[in-house]
Amino acid sequence: MTTLLDYRELHCETELKAVYPIMRQLRPHLDETSFLKLVKEARGAENYTLFALYDGDIPVALAGFLPRVSLNQGRHVWVADLVTCEKHRSKGYGKKLLGAVEEWAKQNGLGSVALSSGLQRADAHRFY
Repeated sequence: MTTLLDYRELHCETELKAVYPIMRQLRPHLDETSFLKLVKEARGAENYTLFALYDGDIPVALAGFLPRVSLNQGRHVWVADLVTCEKHRSKGYGKKLLGAVEEWAKQNGLGSVALSSGLQRADAHRFY
């Protein structure tokens, strides 16, 4: 059976509510109301973009990112949030979604993609 993987940028509150359970796996301190409020604020203040990867109609991974400029990296994309749903990990979804972020960076004249991960996230470090 072939799966259809597709990513898209999330825009409306309905889309955000549908992926909140996945984001909660990465950011358990956020309730749904706080998540919606912070996404809206980050979009306005920092041009935050949120991509979701879908396996058919099911969201399986998220990448939240924003353009940045630093002396170290020049113009780049900073990945602030990257998470694959626990039950869908180890299927290459994170890699595919990062590829979409890299393509977005190229299309928007940004030279690289950067991210960091907390020391406690050993599984994420193996992925990176």
